[in-house]
Amino acid sequence: MAYIVEPEVVKYACTCGLLKPISKLYFCRYCLEVRCGFCVCHEVDSHFCEKCLENMPSAEARLKKNRCGNCLICPSCLLHLSVRAATVGPKNPEDPKATPRKVVYLHCLMCRWSSRDVGIPDQIAATGGWPERENVYSVRLTEVIEFYKGVVLLEKQQKMEKDKKKQRKYMSFTDKTGLTAEMIRKRIGLTEAPNPLLKAKTKPLEGATARGDVEDLPDSIFTQPIKLNEITTIQQRLLQPEWQPATVDKLFPIHKHLSVKQSLRCRSCEHNVSKPEFNPNSVRFKIQLFAYYHIPEIRIVTVEPLRAGQPAELLLKFINPTQHQTVITILDLSAMPEVLQEDKSPDVSTEEEPKPIEKEPLSLALTQSASLLHTTLSRQPSFTIKPRLIKQQAGADIQVPEANFILPPRDDAAEFDDSGENYNFNDDPRLVKWRKSNKAVIKLQITPHTSLNLGDEVVVGFVMQHIYTNTIATSVEKDKEPQKCEHKIRVFLSLGSLVGSSE
Repeated sequence: MAYIVEPEVVKYACTCGLLKPISKLYFCRYCLEVRCGFCVCHEVDSHFCEKCLENMPSAEARLKKNRCGNCLICPSCLLHLSVRAATVGPKNPEDPKATPRKVVYLHCLMCRWSSRDVGIPDQIAATGGWPERENVYSVRLTEVIEFYKGVVLLEKQQKMEKDKKKQRKYMSFTDKTGLTAEMIRKRIGLTEAPNPLLKAKTKPLEGATARGDVEDLPDSIFTQPIKLNEITTIQQRLLQPEWQPATVDKLFPIHKHLSVKQSLRCRSCEHNVSKPEFNPNSVRFKIQLFAYYHIPEIRIVTVEPLRAGQPAELLLKFINPTQHQTVITILDLSAMPEVLQEDKSPDVSTEEEPKPIEKEPLSLALTQSASLLHTTLSRQPSFTIKPRLIKQQAGADIQVPEANFILPPRDDAAEFDDSGENYNFNDDPRLVKWRKSNKAVIKLQITPHTSLNLGDEVVVGFVMQHIYTNTIATSVEKDKEPQKCEHKIRVFLSLGSLVGSSE
């Protein structure tokens, strides 16, 4: 139920308190917590053009204003422009030995826009060299940039002077001998060393002044009918903020924006949860700790018509995405710690070391003597995320089953095996209605609240507890068995609208 094109009817509660589908969540194997896009740090790894796949360093991308120098997009429909060849007459038509010339021009295969429509001359080679329009305000923009660069350098200089005035905690060699660098330069006869951050004072920047004289509108705007196919849209104007053309005959090709590959890092333990490969041709990931690879996925199979005060049957499908067997238990929302629902997290500025996140190990878990997982869990977090209060209110009560059920590990070959599968899990027939491979369908009883009105959306919430098998220690120490711990996560289901009442 948690897909890109379908409605988000199954949402998981992140550690920070936001509700997201499982396709938009990450799972940190070091903190053993769920993270969303707001709980991770976004770091740009590389810049590249998605058309020509040219990889570009950050400094070069900054100089080119994050645009590709070769690829152009259509200013009308924003699709890629293709180069089309044509044949024109010779330069000297009077010469009998002259042959026709081959030229190229830009053409859009979607809206049929071409560079000839705006008067761009044809080129001999298709490698580029298309003329660029000059910005009339480039001098003014350069002055503004240079002025603010001087402001930044001045602030750095003032900060360095404040740092020099601070008393050192130790005595340097110059303090013992009474000599400083400036005294030595004066004694030798050298001039004072200029500050590398101190530049020549630039002239003060003149502020922009509003003009009182405004050109009148032409008379044709009131007399002639407006042709919408000749006027640009707001999107087309904002794509070229330097000129903002008002008519389509002034639309010029636009250099394509660069794309980025970014890695995501957990803010608590500073480990990567997602890191793509550096090569622009590759779509693979070096690290991909997405939640749907580690947390069981929940899908709504069917639900009976919802009436206030009357119990209804709800069928849910649970899917185990891991390579290890897990046990799932359905709990009430009150089973989660209150620290995740209220703003009780310690302040970042406190000097006390925050306590590491502890997970309750099972009886079959091994002792954590000197494993890699134990050392990483005890790291001091560099940034503490204060959880938000979940605003989603449950509109129905759920009857929590007393029994739990087991999900086998994921087996890709079992998806194509139609033979009977024999499981000796001793499932409760009142709870588990169907199972195949790593999937199981369970039945729950829900009762919508009587305070709901007709047509209100019914939302039910519960806590899913599953056994997570962490394989971080086994990847380093092969003799160690994987650690198992209980992980809890809150789940909210949108079941639809209320169709009636008990009366």
